[in-house]
Amino acid sequence: MTANPRAHSFNSAAAQYEASRPSYPPELFDFVEEFLCRSLAGVRVADVGAGTGIATSLLYERGADVIAVEPGEAMAAQFRRALPDVPIIRGDGNALPLAGSSRDLITYAQSWQWTDTSRSVPEALRVLRPGGALAIWWNTTAFDVPWIRAQHERIAHHCEVPPRPAGRPDDDEAIRLAGLTGLRVARRHIRWRRTVALDTHLANISSRSAFLVLDQAVNRAFLAEERERLHETFPEGMVEETYVVDLLVAARP
Repeated sequence: MTANPRAHSFNSAAAQYEASRPSYPPELFDFVEEFLCRSLAGVRVADVGAGTGIATSLLYERGADVIAVEPGEAMAAQFRRALPDVPIIRGDGNALPLAGSSRDLITYAQSWQWTDTSRSVPEALRVLRPGGALAIWWNTTAFDVPWIRAQHERIAHHCEVPPRPAGRPDDDEAIRLAGLTGLRVARRHIRWRRTVALDTHLANISSRSAFLVLDQAVNRAFLAEERERLHETFPEGMVEETYVVDLLVAARP
């Protein structure tokens, strides 16, 4: 959705992304329904930056009339294989290929950060019907879990990026950073877990954009070391991952 090469790096690992990335907990969609004051069944949804369809599939399962918008060719191809009955169109969150006032809900799962909010917010408001909502969310790091915090710091060092602060921005700051100032916004943190094979956990790590733009030989060496560390913590080869979904839902004025 931007010229940032990291935003388009996922196309090189679309199948890996589909197989290893975490999904989202039911409570996320329960809260969106609460905000909308209606079930998602029959709601006209655009899932933007849909990737391989991880969030789209959950919206579809709830009966939403959902269309996906995805800029990446390989990600869109993987989406079509996974969800052949759900329409997907190539497009950019900064210039949505959708008619005005045509959707009840627009969602961005793990993708809002790739947009220019000076453009994507007005675009979302243009496409939403009166009474509609924009929902954006991320699976974020559970920093209170010691092994997860330590791994996050190792990954940041490997990728030569600053580690994220353990604290989270307050609601006003989160709303400002998301470009949603001036709208009626509700925020929720939803904690959840999944247990996956060690190989899946490592594949998830290496499907991140900060990894995908690095030399793959260097990445393989890092992941081999990480495998040894994790095997000490999870000797049976199954890793319990903890996430905190950071969810913001904004109402169309």
